[in-house]
Formats: sequence, C-alpha cells, structure tokens
Amino acid sequence: MDLLNTLVDKGLRRELPTRAEALAVLATSDDDLLDVVAAAGKVRRHWFGRRVKLNYLVNLKSGLCPEDCSYCSQRLGSKADILKYTWLKPDDASKAAAAGVAGGAKRVCLVASGRGPTDRDVDRVAGTIKAIKDQNEGVEVCACLGLLSDGQADRLREAGADAYNHNLNTSESTYGDITTTHTYADRVDTVQKAHAAGLSACSGLIAGMGETDEDLVDVVFSLRDLDPDSVPVNFLIPMEGTPLAAEWHLTPQRCLRILAMVRFVCPDVEVRIAGGREVHLRTMQPLALNLANSIFLGDYLTSEGQAGHADLEMIADAGFEVEGAGEVTLPEHRATAGDCGSHEDAGCGGGCGGHEGAGVCGSAPASTSTPAAAPQVDEVRRDLVAVRRRGAGTDLAPNA
Repeated sequence: MDLLNTLVDKGLRRELPTRAEALAVLATSDDDLLDVVAAAGKVRRHWFGRRVKLNYLVNLKSGLCPEDCSYCSQRLGSKADILKYTWLKPDDASKAAAAGVAGGAKRVCLVASGRGPTDRDVDRVAGTIKAIKDQNEGVEVCACLGLLSDGQADRLREAGADAYNHNLNTSESTYGDITTTHTYADRVDTVQKAHAAGLSACSGLIAGMGETDEDLVDVVFSLRDLDPDSVPVNFLIPMEGTPLAAEWHLTPQRCLRILAMVRFVCPDVEVRIAGGREVHLRTMQPLALNLANSIFLGDYLTSEGQAGHADLEMIADAGFEVEGAGEVTLPEHRATAGDCGSHEDAGCGGGCGGHEGAGVCGSAPASTSTPAAAPQVDEVRRDLVAVRRRGAGTDLAPNA
C-alpha cells in the first residue's frame, strides 16, 4: 500500500507527513485497519522498541473548577456525581504516588482542578514534589495545574518537577465551541512557558467530542509545531452530568486510526493512550500498544480505569514490557537536546492527559465537515463509565 509505505519511510526519518496523508489514515477502511496498525507499529518500534511507559495520576484537588470545559466532570456547573475535595497534604499525595510507583509507574502526574495556580498553590505543589521525590527515588514528576503565570514554570522546575502538561484538546477553529472561559492561545502560551523553563512539555488532545477529521489533523499538526516531548491521546469519557454526556461517536477502529495518525505525525515522541481507552478501545486495547508507547496505570482523575494488575497482564500478554525506571523513554536525539528535543523536523509531544473526561487507503480523502457517524445504540457502553470512589481523596486503597 503506497500510502503506508510512504508514511513508514517518513516516520523513520522524522519527516512530517502531508495533511492529505494524515487525513487518508483516518479515512482508511476497517478492512485495511490491521495494515495501518502494522505500518505505524514499525515506526513505534523503531523509536521505542517494545517498551511501555507507565504513568500514574494523583488528583491533588478535585471538582469545583471555575472553567466551563464541556468535556470535564469538574467544570463549572457540572452535575456529575464526582469526588470533591480541596488540596491533598503532601504526605497524602506522596502515599498515593507510592502506590503507582509500586505498581510499575515511573512518572507521577500531579493534577489540580482550576484555571491555574496561585503563587501559594505553586509553593504547595513544590512541597508535594519534594515529598514524592524524597520517598520514591528516581521517579519523574509531571505537574498539570492549568494556565501558568510568568515565572511559575521556573519555580516548578526549581522545585524538582520534570515535566508540565497542558493539553490543546482540539483544533483552534473549534476551541470556542467547547470552552469559553479561556482561549486556545492561552493554552499554547502555557506550553511555551513550560518549554522555556526547561520542563519537558507535554500536550495532547481529546477525540470524540464531535470533531471532524480535519479538526483532529489540525490539532495534531499544531502539537507537532509546539514540539512537546509527549502527546497524551484522550478519548472522551462521556460523563453523566456534563454537556457532552451524549457524545458517543467513537468505535475501537476509529480510536486505532487516530492513534496511528498521531504516531505517523509524531514518530519519535512519547504517545500516550490516556483517558477513555477502556471505554472506547475495550478489548482492542492490546492492539493499541503497537501504536502508543505509554499508558496511564489504574484510575484517572474522576473516573475509574482498568485494574492495575490487568494493565500489567495486558502489556505482557501483548508481547511488550514495562519500561524500567533506569531506562530513558525518549530517543537519544530528543533526550539529550537542551531544549527538550527541539529539532528542525521536530515531532510533537503525554503527561497528565487523563481528562474526564473511509475511504481507500493510499488516496487523499475528500474533505469532510461533519462529525463521524455515531455508533449504534448497542455500542454505547455507559456501564464502562464509573466514577472514581477510591484512591486520592478517599479512605480506600488506590487502584495501581
């Protein structure tokens, strides 16, 4: 298949595909899906072998966010019956993190709801980072605290943070349809602040919000331009009580095509399967490991994920191995770059992306302007969306 051969060659050279080629991946038929996965898998294995990096989320502050992001169960006006609590104490956050590290996670992602941190919040998180690193030798820490003000990224870096996550989520042209309380430009600015401070920037997307194929390609190309080191790919978790609760547009096959497109556009960066993999990929999760080299272990921010031991069994059964604490995730040319891997033909870059949230292969598809067709009613699996009731903010043991 000429398209796939071309994309593999470009991926091995870190060469950017054309927009038409990226759109063609999303337009491939189900009959061609295994060929698409196999081709993108060659690129994934070239840069990352068969290693799978495990990441663990700790929700430091849950709910009551003043922002109105339509996909989020913590949003302003959300009626979702989620856990709500204020800042965890550093020792409590460190205990939660330790559970993930014991389960095999090498990165802990500290997330807090809200528009962005105050300077006092940054001090609070700095204490939490210290507590985690004091008690878990060698662990990476990624912060995800919302929009950053001047100087805050530098302070987080000085406190020991290794990375900062802030997702673009969707295309610039449609961003105003999902959020009105801040702008797409605000998000870009925060990713750039993280980069400038020497933090490993990570930024990703959410698929399944009714976007077009063009929207998906737009946001992934924008991410590549920003050049973060990792890209979390979230699949919308349609939580009851949020404006997007009825958005069930994804099938396992579409999720795999999206991951393949991201891998081709971002060949040498950490691509993470983030929120929603259990809901939408379901039994196809092991196949997705051929495309992404990173996942979250256990639960997400306000929803429950697959059992931690099941994640580990899935990785082993699929013929992959958990990336060790002493192994470097990124290829050498990115890991040793002083500016977090920036290069002329840079890839795009996952961190804390656990939100709450057809055509013939080889030819460019016709432009589309409507969302992908919704799945049949019997494919809507609300039984797979469970509100998190354990771990951080509760007295119950975490899932790790």
